[in-house]
Parts: sequence; C-alpha cells; structure tokens
Amino acid sequence: VQLQASGGGLVQAGGSLRLSCAASRSILRTHIMGWYRQTPGKQRELVAGITGGGTTDYADSVKGRFTISGDNAMNTVYLQMNSLNPEDTAVYYCYWRSTLSGLEYWGQGTQVTVSS
Repeated sequence: VQLQASGGGLVQAGGSLRLSCAASRSILRTHIMGWYRQTPGKQRELVAGITGGGTTDYADSVKGRFTISGDNAMNTVYLQMNSLNPEDTAVYYCYWRSTLSGLEYWGQGTQVTVSS
C-alpha cells in the first residue's frame, strides 16, 4: 500500500488545517488509516484513526477539535484540524494498518506548525 500525505503548513493559533492521505487501495473494515504525530525528542503518538467501516478513534488531546473522515471509496482519509494550538506542532504521519495481520504502511511526514 502506498500512502501520499498532503496538507501541512504554517498556521496561527486558533486556525485550521486539513490533512489528506491518499492510499493506493481502499480500506476495509479490517483496516485502519489515520495519523500519528511526532515532535523532536518525543515518541510518535496516535492522533486519530478510522476503519473502513467508519469507526473512529482520537487522542484525548484532539477530541472536539480534530475530525477524521474518509471519502466514499475509503481510499482517501482526511484530518480536519480546528482550533489549533502550538502544542499541535509536529510532523504528522499517515499510516495504514491491517487489524488482522498487523501489517503497517507509512506515508511521508507532513509538517504542521502552529504559531502563537
């Protein structure tokens, strides 16, 4: 599975960005696509994920501010990020995972920078 991420950038605190991740295949109910993020010196943390069936999961730190969704074909996943704050600054990585096999694929990171 190939993943192509896009949509990062620089935004002021309180602003919004939307990340996109296009996969080379649609995700099924046994697949999860989503986003992790990482800042220097810290472990990569889960931001949000969505299954092919539409079940979503969010980190507590982004609940109510971020929304993950997929297109009708479920081969592109979006992360709408609202009310951004400087703590959201990180490199965001798109991932694809099979819940059956554990197989994972990662896209290239996209930088999100939130200025105060």
